Amino acid sequence: MVLAGNNPASKIYIRKKAEACRKIGIGFKLYIFRERIGERDLKKEIGKIARDPGISGIIIQLPLPFSDPKKIQDILNTVPPEKDADVLSENNFEKFSKGRLKIMPPTVGAVVALLRKYGISLKGKYVVIVGAGRLVGKPLAIWMALQKANFSILDKNTEDLSCFTKKADILISGVGKPDLIKGEMVREGAVVIDVGISKKNGKTLGDVNFKSVSKKASFITPIIGGVGPMTVACLIENLIKLNR
Repeated sequence: MVLAGNNPASKIYIRKKAEACRKIGIGFKLYIFRERIGERDLKKEIGKIARDPGISGIIIQLPLPFSDPKKIQDILNTVPPEKDADVLSENNFEKFSKGRLKIMPPTVGAVVALLRKYGISLKGKYVVIVGAGRLVGKPLAIWMALQKANFSILDKNTEDLSCFTKKADILISGVGKPDLIKGEMVREGAVVIDVGISKKNGKTLGDVNFKSVSKKASFITPIIGGVGPMTVACLIENLIKLNR
């Protein structure tokens, strides 16, 4: 695991990933780099890690302390495809987008697993994805397109979120903004999957206001113990599949 910076939400995920690895006997090592590390230096360090034959999988924890998306992607591309359990390199992500990769981005895997577990079909449903980020919204949209699902993806430029969310049979939010989705924005009987996570005043929060939305939803994931653990489990599954 590679961490550059001091993001509070990142630390939560790192701790959970470390616990999951140790629980099933997978070696785990965290490489921490200062927030002000340069792109070239970080790529060099990741390259050293990648060349270690004793390391079978590499995760670069996002967000990285760079504003330029191209720089961030260049760093993610430093991870060899055969060690890219997070599906963040351009090589693996392109294969995934064409349905030619044996693993899925962990967040997508988590959402898919939940839908299958509870028998929630996409057929005849309208899916709304809130957030178009690299970790949640974008890969989920690609997977929905591969399934030929009827869906919309909303981003920061969408003026009226509720215009879409009120019509959603399945609503998935992965922005990382507390209480973004409130009860009045959700239709009765909707399936609501909260993938967002953030920290505020020491508390872990999701995108969905659970108290108000749970009164209307037919299915809703909790803020703690919902999609997060499933994402970690799918990441571990990816690591195993890459090393078969």
